Amino acid sequence: MRITFDRLVLVLIIAVAGIYIGKYFYQKPQFVNGQKALDFKAQTISNQNFQLADLKGNYVLLDFWGSWCGPCRMENPQWVALNNRYAGQKLPNAQGFHIVSIAIERNAESWKRAIAYDGLNWPLHILDQTSSMKFFNSPIASLYKVRTLPSNYLVNPQGIIIGVNLDPVEVEKRIQQ
Repeated sequence: MRITFDRLVLVLIIAVAGIYIGKYFYQKPQFVNGQKALDFKAQTISNQNFQLADLKGNYVLLDFWGSWCGPCRMENPQWVALNNRYAGQKLPNAQGFHIVSIAIERNAESWKRAIAYDGLNWPLHILDQTSSMKFFNSPIASLYKVRTLPSNYLVNPQGIIIGVNLDPVEVEKRIQQ
């Protein structure tokens, strides 16, 4: 059987479409609006114990990022500005707003340098160093099924996810409601 050029092009188009569709579903966030945020415990950059449940009553942005991730680093100044506007302030329906940065890393020193260089001035920076830098297989990334960066979840004061992969402008709109 002879393959014509038209058939070859059609097969290539179907193969490429299949790859992109598979990638979309693989990287698609596993949690959606209305689902309860999964609780976890970790240590912060300053070796303080942290548990997500302790922030109940606040809006919480779970920001999965990496020092090596260009789009993450480009977005960081906007997160800093948002944090500067709302840190320590009572919100209409919440006690406050907190950013919890969860690092997807292989190098703790690069992570610390990026935090300092980008001026990420909130205290809740998490890197699970006990997991031997398992990257996307670290316990928290696995819990939230994070497969691409940047990824984020906005959690309301009741512990419910109200936004997935929002930009800083959209986060600000939602926490002001």
